[in-house]
Amino acid sequence: MADMIAEPQADKNGAAPQPPAVAPDDQHGHKHAFWPMVLGSLGVVYGDIGTSPLYALKSSLEHAKTTGIDRVEVIGIVSLLIWALIFTVTVKYVLFLMRADNRGEGGTLALMALAQSALGRQTKFVFLMGVAGAALFSGDAIITPAISVLSAVEGLKLPAVQKYFDFTPYVLPITVLILFGLFMAQSRGTAKVAAFFGPIMVLFFAVIGFLGAKHIWDAPLILTAANPVNGVVFLFSHGLQGFTTLGLVFLAVTGAEALYADMGHFGRLPIQVAWVAFVLPALILNYLGQGAFILHNPEVVRGDDFSPFFQLAPDWATIPLIILATIATIIASQAVITGAYSIVRQAIQLGLLPRLEIIHTSDVEGQIYIPRVNRLLLIGVLFLVVIFKTSDSLANAYGIAVTGTMVVTTSLAFIVVWKQWHWPLWATALVIAAFLVVDLAFFAANLVKVLDGGWVPLLLAACSMIVMWTWVRGTHLLNEKTDRDSIPTTELIKMLEKSKPTRVPGTAIFLTGSPDYAPSALMHNLKHNKVVHERVVLMNVKTENRPRIGDDKRYEIEKIADNFWRVTLHYGFMESPRIPVALAAMRKAGYKFEIMTTSFFLGRRSLKMSPTSGMPRWQDRLYIALSKQASNATDFFAIPSDRVVELGAQVTV
Repeated sequence: MADMIAEPQADKNGAAPQPPAVAPDDQHGHKHAFWPMVLGSLGVVYGDIGTSPLYALKSSLEHAKTTGIDRVEVIGIVSLLIWALIFTVTVKYVLFLMRADNRGEGGTLALMALAQSALGRQTKFVFLMGVAGAALFSGDAIITPAISVLSAVEGLKLPAVQKYFDFTPYVLPITVLILFGLFMAQSRGTAKVAAFFGPIMVLFFAVIGFLGAKHIWDAPLILTAANPVNGVVFLFSHGLQGFTTLGLVFLAVTGAEALYADMGHFGRLPIQVAWVAFVLPALILNYLGQGAFILHNPEVVRGDDFSPFFQLAPDWATIPLIILATIATIIASQAVITGAYSIVRQAIQLGLLPRLEIIHTSDVEGQIYIPRVNRLLLIGVLFLVVIFKTSDSLANAYGIAVTGTMVVTTSLAFIVVWKQWHWPLWATALVIAAFLVVDLAFFAANLVKVLDGGWVPLLLAACSMIVMWTWVRGTHLLNEKTDRDSIPTTELIKMLEKSKPTRVPGTAIFLTGSPDYAPSALMHNLKHNKVVHERVVLMNVKTENRPRIGDDKRYEIEKIADNFWRVTLHYGFMESPRIPVALAAMRKAGYKFEIMTTSFFLGRRSLKMSPTSGMPRWQDRLYIALSKQASNATDFFAIPSDRVVELGAQVTV
């Protein structure tokens, strides 16, 4: 075929053919059997919150090792745990916030994009809230694997295990080994083992529910914890201790954000059904059972081997329960790691981070692996385990990141409910205020623990925010400078028509961030090679404020002169931009391509500091360092490397 691009042939009605629209179910990956989706959500969505019983009640009663425990405290704390699950997880997330989906997707950045769409413009407040939520999630992604696996392995300290062998000196090495193996396995992908996650978590929830139900009869009085008044009485009658304990009670709901963030993988209804019908009853039964066990055996609280979760099991079942719990915590950690990859990809697509190398480990769109992120997570997780040494110490660091994310999510939801759902302002304020009061109470209770380890997620979040802020600011200043120094496309075409440079056979595609200006690669080609290809395409890849774009909306083609086209490719922030796939879709629609006569021209900028930069010198250095971490456009856009020509230039920031 002579031309790479030709107008598509019209059908009998005179309309140009368009690629078939993708059905919503196909776009979002929800066209699957309902119950397998429910089972899958148990393995991915509920791993984090499902393993909270290992440490939530234990940490909430840590003060009792020296002061002892009374009936009011046990019933009050269990009541707070149960009603935190009911109000924060069930009412706020499962029944309310999951309705605020961005075309089927959830999570902080998806909600940020939805809020911006609802307002009809981008605002600094919404942007900063989204960045803050994503930054706080980074702290959660590092702490969750550390505390989950460590709390499970600590079961080896129990007397039921110690009578066979003293594992106490080996708890930390075993934890480190498991975590190291988990992160090393990420490059191989999880598609093959993920099918087992759901059934394993079904077994886990069934076991913890059964053990809890069995022990309720040790002290049936624990059933009064179902009355929320008992939780409120404990909270307000124990002063600072009650307030501090509230921050530890929050550990029971630390996986709630996963319900919302993973909505795009399984759909709203499967996640809701799995929670209401299976996960919530199992968790409530287990907390009631732990509380009854403590009421019946109050002396266990003072023991160094106090671990009510494992002590629910008979001695012969302790080791099997430790093994099952360890596997469950690995699954929980895997879900958080996968979530970290997903949110980093969203941040890259939204322009908050440089283009990091993203490797697809299977044909499933969500199965990705980001080597640099994996290394940072591994270093952070192992650092926390070595520094804090016990799950009780890590518990002090855990809550701040998640409570902060919840405050951000609730605040962004206010805009969506008011502007997009069109609720009256008074009704929106009333409902959101109820959620926000609880979120802020949890957040304040966790701030008390800043000096005891809470500084860790705050430091991680601050570093993440500085990185994203620097990248956004630096990119904005660099683009402004580039546009000032560039020639508008319309003027370039007029210049070419007058000067008539030598035209060489073939097609040249120039990738550009701003299609209204001539790409630097095109100008360098003209300046140094003195030629222009017969057919020139200016291609711009644009990320939209929605998770996915249907194939019928994937591309726009505009002819701006003879043998001169402007092509805009649209992608959602949950998609990986693969240019050859988009070109294939355009070819099917009737636009003719010949890849063997096509060259992709990319500009590679070498950044240098400038004394007139709009940023401080430390930020200039950070921006340049971040730009060096970015993968090249050839790999990021999956362009065949043998068809790429790179033209470099030195640019001052």
